[in-house]
Amino acid sequence: MIVSLSTRWNAGRHERGETMLDEIRALGFTHVELGYDLTPNLVPGVQAEVKAGAIGVTSVHAYCPPPAGLPFASPEPFTLSSNDATIRASAAHYLQNTIRFAAEVGAGVVVLHAGNVECRPLTPKLIELCGAGRQYDDEYEKVRMKMIVAREKAAPAQLAHLYAGLEKVLPLLEETGRVLALELLPSWESIPTETELEKLLQHFNSPRIRAWHDLGHGQVRENLGLTNHVRWVKRLQPWLAGMHIHDVRPPASDHLMPPDGALDFQLFREIGRGALIRVLEPAPRTPPETVAAGLAFLKNAWNLSEES
Repeated sequence: MIVSLSTRWNAGRHERGETMLDEIRALGFTHVELGYDLTPNLVPGVQAEVKAGAIGVTSVHAYCPPPAGLPFASPEPFTLSSNDATIRASAAHYLQNTIRFAAEVGAGVVVLHAGNVECRPLTPKLIELCGAGRQYDDEYEKVRMKMIVAREKAAPAQLAHLYAGLEKVLPLLEETGRVLALELLPSWESIPTETELEKLLQHFNSPRIRAWHDLGHGQVRENLGLTNHVRWVKRLQPWLAGMHIHDVRPPASDHLMPPDGALDFQLFREIGRGALIRVLEPAPRTPPETVAAGLAFLKNAWNLSEES
């Protein structure tokens, strides 16, 4: 069973795609997810390696390659759920570019961050209080409820924008045979929530629009008292295209390699062994030996064979 590695780990350290992929293969990976910071100078080398059959690409994280002129790499320079029509148009344009690029390199899935509700972000305050051991006091509950109420007021209009944006890119997904998977993010302000994602998937009822689960993000959401992690993964499992895999040190330090955090990987063993894409997603500065150890830990915990 394949486990791929996100190029977010090392794209920033290389000038050529070939050397970036050489470093990844040296750790035992045969497949990658191309990240949203795959700069133009890396693309020719990646294309050549893919054409030669030297590497497989399981997924591409939008937007990839990234739009020119961005001050730094980001998965959310433009979002389909924005209230700004110009931003939505840019999001649709660059998402279509990413879908075509995914088809070119043979990646079946494009992973997308759909956006954030445009309200005052309060999740950082929850993280601060939780980190101080105050998740059960009155201030924590006050902040949590204020955040939930503000989000409920602002979300419907932006969800409508998201639905409309997905309708626009669906024909290209069908034409290219790609899947667009919406990723669940750690903050409560992000779009969609688990409930919203389930409704969206039921609405479209299309094999071209799926869910992407991030184990670290899901655990952060549970640590903050927002969701039940295992329950929602199981509930969304029929629509899961894949998952990002990393560990979490409570309450919200993620993108660690297992077993350096506190996530119980055994709880997700059967789902992780299913017919979905598995992408190890370490932080960029993670030492190579730690990445290799994380891969070995995961294969042992989930009993993943070396066979594809």
